[in-house]
Amino acid sequence: MTKPKVKALKSATSKEGKAESDALHALVMKSLDDDQAQDVVSIPLAGKSNIADHMVIAEGRSTRQVASIAQKLSERIKQAGGVARVEGLANADWVLVDAGDVIIHLFRPEVRSFYNLERMWAVDEEDDSAAVVEA
Repeated sequence: MTKPKVKALKSATSKEGKAESDALHALVMKSLDDDQAQDVVSIPLAGKSNIADHMVIAEGRSTRQVASIAQKLSERIKQAGGVARVEGLANADWVLVDAGDVIIHLFRPEVRSFYNLERMWAVDEEDDSAAVVEA
């Protein structure tokens, strides 16, 4: 009986894993910029959480724009060879796109202010670890 081979997973701490994570993050940020997402905030999670390396929070002006941003982002991630799981697309008040190393939260402005995820992760204007990108 042969022993099954176990494929080693790339660690986010490895150089190759970090490069892939950074490339995915750059793709997400460019996609959000291209689709005119507003108030984009990127929160580095490496060392804070093992769920992902980056969390990106952004908003659209309407449910239609939030849904469109999420769909296009998901398509671009898949075209680049990644995997994107999308939740909340039906209502599009808050859409979660899980791309593995990068988690993206897309909100309508009212819903974003209600949940205030930036506060949960202790992000404020003086925190240099988070990048606020003006749209």
